[in-house]
Amino acid sequence: MLSLESLFCHVDDFCQWFEPQWQQQLLGDGLQRRQRSRRLSLSEIMTILIAFHQSAYRNFKWFYNQLVCRYWRKAFPGLVSYNRFVEWMPSALIPLCAYLRHCFGKCTGLSFIDATSIKVCHNRRIASHKVFNPLAARGKTSVDWFFGFKLHLVINEQGELLNVQLTPGNVDDRKPVPHLLQRLFGKVFGDRGYVSQKLALQLWQHSGIQLITKLKRNMKNRLMVLSDKLLLRRRAVIESVIDQLKNISQIEHSRHRSPVNCLVNLVCGLIAYCHQPKKPSLLIDAALPAFA
Repeated sequence: MLSLESLFCHVDDFCQWFEPQWQQQLLGDGLQRRQRSRRLSLSEIMTILIAFHQSAYRNFKWFYNQLVCRYWRKAFPGLVSYNRFVEWMPSALIPLCAYLRHCFGKCTGLSFIDATSIKVCHNRRIASHKVFNPLAARGKTSVDWFFGFKLHLVINEQGELLNVQLTPGNVDDRKPVPHLLQRLFGKVFGDRGYVSQKLALQLWQHSGIQLITKLKRNMKNRLMVLSDKLLLRRRAVIESVIDQLKNISQIEHSRHRSPVNCLVNLVCGLIAYCHQPKKPSLLIDAALPAFA
């Protein structure tokens, strides 16, 4: 985890490059409006949002009032009330998404793909839930039904995020794969949910990517290079990444009152993971002792 000062410097360097270009691309409505400067800069807002997911706090309101306002006032002299800060959060979504892509790792030729559920409410409250009603959908995992979204992600063997995509909960895991792997190369390892001869052929012909998955129980056995078989057994590294995203970076909870703030929470959790110094990773020499 980066220190607060290091995190702010990293975010501020990005904002100084990104914000002028972003302002040039914005479309106006033709009306003259007064543009009042905020007491907190964009980089300060982003730093506070990301720092929450690096802390041990589970409630952002408690984090802001008890930690930020009490002990970080010297670092952020322009602090505002909690309600005002929450009103500013949606304006940071696009810069946060751009910054997340800036924090992605580099493809090494070995990648792992998986999807996880992002629940937005308890199953007993699905009928009365309204915040995500037109956006979220009911889906099913290997454990249970849920109402919410699916987070699809790709990582390299070092545990670094390479790409992510959010879809409704009823979307098939294989549908966003071509978009997720657009800028990647080499071999991609997935579980049985990605078994598709058509998809594997499409990836190989268009991108030269080899999709390697486990076989379903009703499928005939097939020959596989032993090194690929050993790496497929180590595919659980991406499940460790998902576990840290949910339990440490807190990308999932059921208290959202706004879809935009839900996305802000999700993106900040992913960024906090990207800044994590120790990530679940594979030692390729150890995974392939006789084939290095």
